Formats: sequence, C-alpha cells, structure tokens
Amino acid sequence: MTSANRVDGVLVLWGDRLFYAGNRRTSAAPGGPRTASLHDRAAWVRKRLAATVKSRAPQVMVKVTGGGRGMGPIAAHLRYISKSGQLPIEDDRGVVREGQEALQDVVSQWRLGGTRIPDRSERREAFNIMLSMPEGTNTTYLKQAVREFAADELARHRYVMVLHTHQANPHVHLSVRAEGRDGKRLNPRKEDLRRWREVFAEKLRGWGIEAEASSRVTRGSRHHNERLWQIKARERGEGGASPSEGDNVKLTPSRRQVALAWVEIANALATSDDAGDRELARLVVGYARHLPGVRSKSPEQAAQRTLPGVSRGGDRAPAPSTGRTPQGPDWER
Repeated sequence: MTSANRVDGVLVLWGDRLFYAGNRRTSAAPGGPRTASLHDRAAWVRKRLAATVKSRAPQVMVKVTGGGRGMGPIAAHLRYISKSGQLPIEDDRGVVREGQEALQDVVSQWRLGGTRIPDRSERREAFNIMLSMPEGTNTTYLKQAVREFAADELARHRYVMVLHTHQANPHVHLSVRAEGRDGKRLNPRKEDLRRWREVFAEKLRGWGIEAEASSRVTRGSRHHNERLWQIKARERGEGGASPSEGDNVKLTPSRRQVALAWVEIANALATSDDAGDRELARLVVGYARHLPGVRSKSPEQAAQRTLPGVSRGGDRAPAPSTGRTPQGPDWER
C-alpha cells in the first residue's frame, strides 16, 4: 500500500465516524462519499476537516419545536409562521401562495386529506420543524436547501414551509402533517434528527454555503450551558476550554472514541508526504488538543490519546498512526 493510500484509508475510516456518526443512510446518498473512490472519499473528509478546524463553518440547527394535537393548534401554528397569511406559504407540491384564503385552503386540505383531523386530538397530528443558519446566510439558497431536504426526507407527507428573515438568524419553519399519504405516521427519533442535520448540511453545501452537522461530542462541547465567551472564543479560533475544565469532564465511551478518531486522523496527516496534509495536521492538533480524552495526564487516564507534535512549518511529525480500529460497542451511534 502506498503512503497516499494509507493516509486516505485512515481518513475515510475515522472521518466517516466523526462526521456521520455511523449514520449510513446519509453517507450512502447519491454523490456521497460512500459512492466514490477511496481518493474522492478522503478528499471529502479533508474538506470536512478544513471546514471544522480552519474555516470554523457554522453548525446547522434542525429542531422539532412542537406539534399540533388537533386542527385547532395546527391552524394556530400555521397562522403564526405565515403571519396570518402575510408571508408566502409554499406547500409540498411547490405551490407558493399568500393571504388569508391560501391559509384557509391549507387548513382545509390538512383537515380532510387522509384521515380526518378533529379540532382536538389525543395524538400529534403535525410536527413543527425549524431549520436555521446564522445571520448573513443567503436566504434564497437557505430556502432552496430546505426545499430539497423536505423533498428527500418528507416526500410521503403534506407539508408547508415559510421563510423567516425578521430575526437575527434566518430560518425556515416546516409544518408537516403526521400521517403520510401511505397511512404511515411520522415519529422522529434522535437518529432521525441526527440524519436530518446531516442531510440539511449536505443540501446547504450543494448551494455553496459552508455548513457542518457534527455532533456535540465530536466538537468537544462539554455541556449544554457552556458560557457564551467560551463558544465565541472557539469560533474565533482561540482554543477551547482550559485544561482544568477538561480534567473535570467524564470520559464516556463515545468521548474516548472521538478522541481516538481525532488522534488517528492527526497522526495520519502528520506523516503524509503531502505538505498540505501536514499543514492540516497542525490545524487539527490545534483544534483537538483541548478535547476531553486527548492527552494522558496520569496512569489512570492511560486510555487517553496523545496528539503528534507538528511544527508550524508543516514538517512531518515522527509519530506514526497506531492503526487501531474502533470497538463497535464503544462507539455511540
């Protein structure tokens, strides 16, 4: 095996686990990394790495904000997202309409299309989904990405979408009828939300918008209530939390595997014959050195991983890749 193939193989093995978290459906999509050659798949991982550690591409947000238990709450939500018909409403057929009459037509279609939805119901008859990006995102491309996302993921359901640009972060509200045309009901789980983020990010990148959908563990986020200054400092490339903060983080199996993945990738890039890879290795080291589980502090933490030393000039580091493979049960799906 050539040196280039060895590096590409490590990147594909560990990069897929970092950025797709084992979500095979997304990575097997047409045009995705699993349909391409080893070289092309490795190039895709390099782009994801650069976007994460160099460009600091924004993370997409896909959130289920609720769901209507009957046509009363559903109609109220449709009035809210459309500003009582003042904003354009686009349905699953691509028809765009405005006004009170258009809003009432949607309510009537949902109430009577398929199983009749009563005014009040014991179960969710619709799901409200919000897809958001940071301020400054091109809203035309944002809506196009959501349109493609919905066509892929919600094709069997009635849905409407409304773009909101009046707040800091532009976002699209998707209201989806729970019962599909085939009678099956939408019931999103954690794995679905993860896949939805990945698909949404892929659609945005297809329109030239930098976007990532890596997990909180992959990014090394320690807790939900992380201080704003810490988040902003990392976004500016000023590093993560201090070592003392990292020492207090519980090393779960998933964090251990993420640490191993980052270290394997850094080692492979650092020993590459390509100067660009070695420069990327330096950036990976700068990003990953603050992540929980990366550096050994004591014999009790022997399972932690050590990053290679990489000079600013991009000289090859002496640390070879260990060639370790992940332990299936330890990897958090």
